[in-house]
Amino acid sequence: MRVPDGLRRVDYPALAMTLCLGAAGGMVALMLHLPLALLLGSLCVTGVIAAAGWRPFGRGITLPMKLRSAFVPVIGVAIGGAFTPEVLGQAGAWWPSLLALLLFLPLAHAIGFAVYRLGGLPRLESFFGAVPGGLIETVQMGEEAGGDVRLMTVLQFLRLILTILFVPLIFMGLTGGAVGSASGAQLPAAAVHLTVYEVAVLLAAGVLGVSVGRRLRLPAAIMTGPILFSAVAHAVGLVHGVPPAWLVGVTQVVVGCGLGARFVGADAAMLWRAARLAVVNAVLALGLAYGFAMLLADWVREPVAAVFLAFAPGGLAEMSLIALSLQMSVVYVTVHHVARIVLSVMIAKGARRWIG
Repeated sequence: MRVPDGLRRVDYPALAMTLCLGAAGGMVALMLHLPLALLLGSLCVTGVIAAAGWRPFGRGITLPMKLRSAFVPVIGVAIGGAFTPEVLGQAGAWWPSLLALLLFLPLAHAIGFAVYRLGGLPRLESFFGAVPGGLIETVQMGEEAGGDVRLMTVLQFLRLILTILFVPLIFMGLTGGAVGSASGAQLPAAAVHLTVYEVAVLLAAGVLGVSVGRRLRLPAAIMTGPILFSAVAHAVGLVHGVPPAWLVGVTQVVVGCGLGARFVGADAAMLWRAARLAVVNAVLALGLAYGFAMLLADWVREPVAAVFLAFAPGGLAEMSLIALSLQMSVVYVTVHHVARIVLSVMIAKGARRWIG
């Protein structure tokens, strides 16, 4: 049987080493009761090794995007289990915070642009590197405009990484407890015993969700497609359970290793310079998100922590994992992050003529 070219190019020993190191980092973080331990532990270990250029056992850190893409739908299917009629009945009260995104996103973008420009970065790279959502789309737009792809990618990637690192720590202060796998919290409907039939329905929701989502060109299709199909399956009663906690834990390790592997070959000087400015941008953006959360929480009848999480400019998959682990307004948070990605890209496209 012929092996596909994509699989033939994978360094399987390096992949196995990456996953083992990531899992070890996640377990250490779990024992230390760190927030979102499996994700952050695997990310930190693999990211540091990749950025430093180390090659344990003669192998470099690697994780194919196709492998990460195969696991991310697990999160989408799990989120779909939270789309109960009771939760959806509250959606009518969310319009103030959805409208508030139209003010929050340009403000966050302008703050990031100012930080990067004051830090001495070029105008074009500062503009596209500061867009608070849509990493792939904004980097592509910046490349078409003639920007430095490496610098824009680093700035956008650090936005995700720093938000993922800071948000669980902030939540420890807001909620007084650990976040994610360290908290021991059960996922919604995780106690439901899955039959063979329900496993098949969940698998179908994930596979069909990705396929249809890509055909419809949905934003973040590998997440939003499975969310949509899983939500419908749960709403009509085809299935009641969600992917088991151990599978979501494995997904956290894979996603963490995938993020860490992105630092392979990063220029140390550029990374250090961009990181200092990205920290300032992340702190200001999260401060802005918290301010909006304080103003909107009573209006939309959601906890301050939930509104803050909905506005935090991190990755859709990673922010949804935190919402899942806290069993906190999962649908509310997910809807706002999908809207954030779409609106961020639209606003950036609209402002392209201004940037030149």
